[in-house]
Amino acid sequence: MRVGFVYDARAEYLAEGFDPLDVAEFDEQVTIDGIAAALARQGCEVTRVGRGRNLARRLAAGERWDLVFSIAEGLRGRAREAQVPALCEMFDQAYAFSDPLTMAVTLDKAAAKRLARDQGVPTAPFAVLRAPAETAAVELPFPLFVKPLAEGTGKGCERASLVADRAALAAAAGALIDRFAQPALVETYLPGREFTVGILGNGDAARVIGVLEITVRPEAGDPVYSFENKELSEERVTYRLAGDAEAQAAAEVALAAYRALDCRDAARVDIRSDGQGRPQFLEVNPIAGLNPVHSDLPMIAEMAGHDFDWLIGGILGAACDRLGLARPARRAAA
Repeated sequence: MRVGFVYDARAEYLAEGFDPLDVAEFDEQVTIDGIAAALARQGCEVTRVGRGRNLARRLAAGERWDLVFSIAEGLRGRAREAQVPALCEMFDQAYAFSDPLTMAVTLDKAAAKRLARDQGVPTAPFAVLRAPAETAAVELPFPLFVKPLAEGTGKGCERASLVADRAALAAAAGALIDRFAQPALVETYLPGREFTVGILGNGDAARVIGVLEITVRPEAGDPVYSFENKELSEERVTYRLAGDAEAQAAAEVALAAYRALDCRDAARVDIRSDGQGRPQFLEVNPIAGLNPVHSDLPMIAEMAGHDFDWLIGGILGAACDRLGLARPARRAAA
């Protein structure tokens, strides 16, 4: 199977002068190398395409693969994660992971919450603020949590995001709107346990591979699962595979959200419980991080007893089954 591997290499963008925060979601070389090697062990002939613009040039020149496997996040715009799948559809190129609509909707956290809520998935009440002055119209009970509308990797989530009054809300929302040049999402604060749920497959065949409970350690100094705490997770965060009744309920909510938003092949769904221990949908990442040792989805697989090759093979197999492609013959170990 010929696979075109598309990705945003963080080092390349940094070398071009981009701000580290702007490219925080992009991948390090260890991730790119790890995925390419795992795909090769699955029996794939891997072409390293690189960023979406490279893919556009190669598709326009007539190049095709049996499958495009993209972890590219895109650089600009609310629909940036939809750019690569949209290119693939424009050029009739088969690809793994979710389609452009799902990619765009899930990056806009409010849009994702509305669609999930309309299909019965529990999620915390919320509002969208486009200017600090709009805080006067927010009718949600404090405390509230504020974060950017369309960012990932915990960007903009920090101690100041948890606000106890309207003045703090206006200050936090204004800072985020200025910093990220986008609206702020305001949610009822959920004080319960935090989970992230790994899912593989499509439609009725989609299944939860594990529920990871996330606990920020007291020594982190910031109780929020923030960008900084994620980056320094080995020292600041405790992860454990959870299987109790509340974790099982979180898995059910995550799977319902995955299906409600038409996610494909694989994703990671973030869940947090309210004060009564009822899991609520936060957001879904349809191209979850795949650093072999650092990212949540590979950690879930490993804690559930599966190696990185199993995870990449599961994603590849789900895409092949969905597209009616023959699965490649896995290469024998040397």
